Amino acid sequence: MMLVEAELLTQPGNNAVLRLPGRRFPGVVIQGDTLHSLVSTASEALAALEQGNTSNAQELLRDAVEQLRDAQARYEAALGEHGLALPY
Repeated sequence: MMLVEAELLTQPGNNAVLRLPGRRFPGVVIQGDTLHSLVSTASEALAALEQGNTSNAQELLRDAVEQLRDAQARYEAALGEHGLALPY
């Protein structure tokens, strides 16, 4: 394990925006339980698609995309608040 100082651009929550030393752009740290939930949801959606259950897959994917969009919106807002350009 290595200890480093990072710039925290948001308050911690299910995710946080921070910039690590030597990196031009900040990143997003996702809590382990939130990451597990996203992987589980995506896996369930894939299984539903493989079984031909497209309506269930769509619902699961909507949930995952909503969580990812929320994290992206928080990321974009944090960079805007700190006058940083987006990497995309």
